[in-house]
Amino acid sequence: MDFSPLAVFGVLLVRIGMLVATTPLFGAAWAPMQVKVGLTAILAVVLMPFVALPTLASPAALTMVVAHEAVVGLALSFSVRILVAAAELGGYLVGFQLGFSYAGIIDPQSGVRNNVMAVLYGSLTALAMFGTNLHHQVIRLLAATYVSVPIAATLSVQQSIVDTVIRMLALIFTVGAQLAAPIVLVLLFVELVMGVITRAAPSLNLMVIGAPLRLLVGLAALGATIQVVPGVMTRMSTWGLELSAQLALAFR
Repeated sequence: MDFSPLAVFGVLLVRIGMLVATTPLFGAAWAPMQVKVGLTAILAVVLMPFVALPTLASPAALTMVVAHEAVVGLALSFSVRILVAAAELGGYLVGFQLGFSYAGIIDPQSGVRNNVMAVLYGSLTALAMFGTNLHHQVIRLLAATYVSVPIAATLSVQQSIVDTVIRMLALIFTVGAQLAAPIVLVLLFVELVMGVITRAAPSLNLMVIGAPLRLLVGLAALGATIQVVPGVMTRMSTWGLELSAQLALAFR
């Protein structure tokens, strides 16, 4: 009996399963396990006729193939993860300035404590991705990697991975700072105004009037600027996909 089709299907599950398990668009940590397993199996069945499996001479070769596929799938998941991380960083900076960092909640996507603004910005980014069909582009990128980064029994890392990782980190911090900059600047101006007022009228209790005033102005600035978050993250999605593709190519 020829078990090669079963072997191809099993190897396919690794790259696809890693992508589904770590990408917020396909479930990540909050989706039921049955949904993630079903989606992984469906994508594997669809892609199976177009994927060639290398000759596996030993269990060691199979182990290297599995490791290679897992690393490539994880690299592909960064196309979405870095965008969500950038939005969450911007939201965290906004929440810290507004004073929301005192009350943390558990983020269902990452499973860690996060402030409410970071969760809001991350959720808006995920909704914007669905609205622009970014999940379709991620699936197309996955299919394309089986041509540009075929299944191999060797795990090699190219030197370009260092530059790609640096650019990913730069995207997270740059976009996060840009998203938070308008509100941070407005609140900085409020702090300066309150400092001048307190200097002119020392009898005023800055601790009493400062927090409510900062919160009111910050929420007004948030209401005026949060509508640009989905548009900004949509424009950055192409950059994220390119960086993810370059990271996957580093394991070719």
